[in-house]
Amino acid sequence: MMGWTSKLFVFAVLFTLMGCFTGALGNFRRPTRVGVNCCKEVSNARIPAKMPLIGYKHQNALDPCVEAIIFYTTNEKYCSDPKARWISHRMKGLKEIKD
Repeated sequence: MMGWTSKLFVFAVLFTLMGCFTGALGNFRRPTRVGVNCCKEVSNARIPAKMPLIGYKHQNALDPCVEAIIFYTTNEKYCSDPKARWISHRMKGLKEIKD
């Protein structure tokens, strides 16, 4: 017959092996793919006043994205330099689009 120390040792070994196998299985999960859809460069050019904008969004710089104000029309977006002098005037009256 095995003593209690031998049983405890066998239990510890089995418990450790079980932990190793379940931990190793967790490492094989594939990461979720996330597409990067952001402004990677900006323009200082003015957006024409006659172009109807529906909103804007402030984008923070987080590589590969750059800091930008994104203006939206019904079917396009424009990446503008937030430091351009005309930006604040063009943002007036537009709703800010949140993610």
